[in-house]
Amino acid sequence: MATGKRENDQLKTTDLFDVSHVTAVVTGGGTGIGLMITQALVTNGATVFITGRREETLEKTVEQYNTGPGKLHLLTGDVSKKSECIRLAKEMEEKAPEGLQLLVNNAGIARDQETQFSKAGQPDLSSPTAISGHFLKSEESKFLETYQTNVMGQYFMSMAFLPLLARGTKAVPGYSSSVVNVSSMSGAMKNSSGGQFAYASSKAASTHLSRMLATVFKDVKVRVNVIAPGVFPSEMTAGDSGEDNKSKLEMEMTNPSGRTGIDSDMASTILFLAGKGGVFYNEQTLYPDGGQTLVVPAQK
Repeated sequence: MATGKRENDQLKTTDLFDVSHVTAVVTGGGTGIGLMITQALVTNGATVFITGRREETLEKTVEQYNTGPGKLHLLTGDVSKKSECIRLAKEMEEKAPEGLQLLVNNAGIARDQETQFSKAGQPDLSSPTAISGHFLKSEESKFLETYQTNVMGQYFMSMAFLPLLARGTKAVPGYSSSVVNVSSMSGAMKNSSGGQFAYASSKAASTHLSRMLATVFKDVKVRVNVIAPGVFPSEMTAGDSGEDNKSKLEMEMTNPSGRTGIDSDMASTILFLAGKGGVFYNEQTLYPDGGQTLVVPAQK
């Protein structure tokens, strides 16, 4: 039975947020929020495998950011397909036979271009005909693609990697492995998220999927938590990325912080959840959103 007592040197940041014991897989780890998470883990000693569909992008990330003290590797794959999730898990079993301590399901897409207010304009919200006409422009295939990556991908990755994560728990005394699903504050907002019904509702589904996974995984000692970010620079929000695989985003924000998220905001969040100081957290959702959900109707 743990007493809870710790000596001063056990409460240092170097111990609480140390991830040198972690072997991790980060989906979509080559750009955007995934790259921020990858950098934070590698910089603090973790061994990280990043996945994505674009091998060239992954290679560029490894070339530029594999600077230690951890190690960075790539695995090309499409997590929107069940068969690919299973294949990636089998490959990781060969590369990390002692198991994993962390799976970050970060890969996500947005396919609401036909209805997104910033691209398609905003309908007259006092007119039922205008609302109906605008949102019926949603394409079935893009709606399904969004759910396939943002929800189904997280589900099949979590299930395929569960045995490796459970093995990773046993490999590190006093620690439990975890899944961290990257959702979005859009999944908690009650408005249309700027005309993005498919994206926002898929992120709400992602958050609840995580609660279900946490409940099912609890007896095998694998935790599941959620990061629900606000606006961060990424290819999704900025449209592209540069030679450093980073995106630039210049926009006025209405959140209390007055800015978009930055690399260090995401880094501190993942280090908290993945480090030894975060093992008491399970089935929790963190909102690094600058307070945006304080100023819009939201369910948190």
